Amino acid sequence: MAINCGIVGLPNVGKTAIFSALSSVPAETAQYQVYNENPNIGIVHVPDDRLTKLSEIFRPKRTIPATVEFIDVAGLVKGASKGKGVGNRFLAHIREVGVIAHVVRCFDNPDIVHVSGIIDPESDIETINIELALADIETLAKRRERAERALKVQNKLEQKNAETVLGILDKLNPALEDGKPVRSVPLTPEEKALIYDCHFISAKPQLYVCNVDEEGMKTVINGGETAYVKAVRNIAAAEGSPVVVICGKFEAELIAIEDPAEKQAFLEELGLKEPALAPLIRAAYGLLNLRTFFTTGEDECRAWTIHAGQPAPKAARAIHTDLEKGFIKAEVYTCDDIFHYGTEAQIKLAGKYRIEGKEYIVQDGDVLFIKFNV
Repeated sequence: MAINCGIVGLPNVGKTAIFSALSSVPAETAQYQVYNENPNIGIVHVPDDRLTKLSEIFRPKRTIPATVEFIDVAGLVKGASKGKGVGNRFLAHIREVGVIAHVVRCFDNPDIVHVSGIIDPESDIETINIELALADIETLAKRRERAERALKVQNKLEQKNAETVLGILDKLNPALEDGKPVRSVPLTPEEKALIYDCHFISAKPQLYVCNVDEEGMKTVINGGETAYVKAVRNIAAAEGSPVVVICGKFEAELIAIEDPAEKQAFLEELGLKEPALAPLIRAAYGLLNLRTFFTTGEDECRAWTIHAGQPAPKAARAIHTDLEKGFIKAEVYTCDDIFHYGTEAQIKLAGKYRIEGKEYIVQDGDVLFIKFNV
């Protein structure tokens, strides 16, 4: 299972530069007067030191990390919900993603034209939030019509469900009209299930990406922050959304360096221990409440993605459906166990090697060996 993350933002905020650095995929770019209809798509490995360490221990023929699919869609402009720019085509791409990475321009550069002529993160965020809210208002109106028609049918259960749906929509409408996202309205799991078919864009989890220049990045690394970054953090804090600070220009230059030593020296020059894109990938991974377990051996060490709270048979399904169907048991230990004891034999001697059944909830960092019969 791979994460599907959409990179959104106004034109000329650095979305495509960040996408290209993330995926090493050259992406089509355009000034804000021109709109690209097709999104750029790239598959990105999830950085995980645990997988690296496991590979050092088992020395497999191949190592396969978990992945994230990033989608860079055309810049959103004011009026997109009414069809301006790529309009509905843009919004259709956003509806298909699981997480939204909202890139906000946090740097000054007179050579890069801003769509509104001024660098103002608060205004930029408001523009996009309003457009997404307006798109969701249209979706809400269509869902309301369906629910109202259902009230007129003879089936009592359908009528009851329709009444409940209308009550939920009544909760959401004031927030959307105020430019606030659906995710800001507290809903029970049952209520969310009843309106799942709406696929509200603003219901999706969102993180903010501050695209700064190199001086701005150095300021953040040294424990400070620019006024632009602070403005984004204040908005994100009010929403409960994470913030990642990236210098898109630096990351794009870094990814072009092939020599590992030269790349490390380039990182250290800015004061980074790892590419700043790594926290972005991990943040997107975490927003969907996902967990990673591992399988190991001489042939392959691999990271697998599951939702938090899934039992062992569901985790086995991530490997192959047959493993879920014929699940017998799971032999389990943790990454920390193998890092500490060095071998599976020593883990067993220490009493840390466990046999778990169908009810076992797989934990992040578990190493599994599935026993099955089909």
